Amino acid sequence: MGTSSDHRELTPVSTDPEWENWKWQIQNRIRDEEGLSRHLELTSDERESLKKCEELFSFSVTPYYLGLADPKNDDCPIRLQVVPRKEEWIPRIWDRPDPLAEESYMPVKGVTHRYPDRALWYLSHVCAVYCRFCTRKRKVSQSSQTPDGEDWKQALEYFKSRPEIREVILSGGDPLNLSDSKLDFLLSELKRIPHINQVRIHTRYPVTLPMRITPEFCAVLRRHFPVFIVTHFNHPKELTDFSREKIRMLVQDGSATVLNQSVLLKGINDSVETLVELFYGLTSAGIKPYYLHHCDEVYGSAHFRVPISKGVELMKSIRGRISGLCVPLYVVDLTGGGGKVPLPAEYLEEEKSSSYVFRNYRGDLYEIGY
Repeated sequence: MGTSSDHRELTPVSTDPEWENWKWQIQNRIRDEEGLSRHLELTSDERESLKKCEELFSFSVTPYYLGLADPKNDDCPIRLQVVPRKEEWIPRIWDRPDPLAEESYMPVKGVTHRYPDRALWYLSHVCAVYCRFCTRKRKVSQSSQTPDGEDWKQALEYFKSRPEIREVILSGGDPLNLSDSKLDFLLSELKRIPHINQVRIHTRYPVTLPMRITPEFCAVLRRHFPVFIVTHFNHPKELTDFSREKIRMLVQDGSATVLNQSVLLKGINDSVETLVELFYGLTSAGIKPYYLHHCDEVYGSAHFRVPISKGVELMKSIRGRISGLCVPLYVVDLTGGGGKVPLPAEYLEEEKSSSYVFRNYRGDLYEIGY
């Protein structure tokens, strides 16, 4: 793969006008060891893992997001999210390529219809940054997985033919990798379907590529009010002044409601202090903390997973320390396609020596590992 041609020192924000061009950021992503070593003091573990990761999942990071990383500390929460580690290619018994069984609930290419009243629409295989804990490692970064125009047509026909679908969630990859004109078209088509009550856009670009939030994009959102944006901040370091500025633009100029879903990640945000700072920071930026996810059982992510018992204790401690407005719902998305269940709750049926047994909203039992 190619390397970034840019040799300047990385910072979260630059006065160079190119820096704020989201397409320039995409085109100049750092994609390999040579490019990364210009900006980070890589450990032998990181170097070895970068070589092996190509067999499993692409590596890529924008200059902006890499500028948030500590160049000397390999335990930096930004580095841990994007730089491969050897644990990623050590399989665990509970790991799955498709832990949420999205492909099993796919009536047409790109559409996952697991819940009765909502459907997820996979629109792009591209992300600005490939997070090492990504649930869709099996397909993200692979161009063959991107639905084309004919697939879009079939998806829209499917939505029209299913009056039980009240919500469509645009996802990927990252749907904001599409042009404004394509997003405008898709939102227009969805808003014409009478039984669709709302549209959600799931995107990590406000975190990894905030320059994607432009006046032109906000104008698209205004035309299709209301639109709900769900982004993905995992650590307070990601809430830069620049990202806050873009969130303000979304809320004020784009007339969007912005929520956040985080993933509870070992060594990154699994402390009361970090989560409190993150949740207060999100709220002060105009973002409602929505979900805190237990890390999915995707292949190569076991080293990120925090025991559910610790997650429950963290949430208990947090609830007494900060405003309820700042507290997200702690959930586990059940391996095998069982859907989300909140924690702690009566959904947890049994705790075994190395696994948990849950009963979902349909009354079905699902077992997940520690």
